[in-house]
Amino acid sequence: MVVEGRTAPAAAWAYPQSPLEGLRELVRLDWDEMDRWLEEDEPVYVHPRSPYTRIDALPSSRHVRVEIDGVVVADSHRPVILFETGLVPRYYLPLVDVRQDLLRPSGTRTHCPYKGNAEYFSVEVDGTRHDDVVWTYRTPLPESARIAGLVCFYDERVTVSVDAVPTHPGPAPRVG
Repeated sequence: MVVEGRTAPAAAWAYPQSPLEGLRELVRLDWDEMDRWLEEDEPVYVHPRSPYTRIDALPSSRHVRVEIDGVVVADSHRPVILFETGLVPRYYLPLVDVRQDLLRPSGTRTHCPYKGNAEYFSVEVDGTRHDDVVWTYRTPLPESARIAGLVCFYDERVTVSVDAVPTHPGPAPRVG
């Protein structure tokens, strides 16, 4: 494929001999071979956004407490609750309400078409490292701007309580 004088070999395929007639006139473009994808003039991250998915980030005064192995890692009365279609609510907390002395930077990065690029932290409690249980979006996409710089914990892997009620049964007990 050649666009504006640049070549991306094997970036496009046609299937003129396909046994499925509907595919014979179509061209398949390789996502990874392109420099970027746009939806109108808006960059597309990871994959195109669904028109049926919604993100709401709402400031709250609920009491959110995070524990790992019985140690309080975060305690906040000012979370931002992120509601995303089809997913459990997530509680984003200000860093000043988190025991930053327990956070360890991780090399893990993920990408979300609705929130942007996430960076992860592990948490070390009493010599035990809990890998990638915290993430943050330093500069999220516009629709998720309220979570910028806040951190969120995987409630499936740690104990998160909201108004003294656990959000999830909690992590499986460690064996051995």
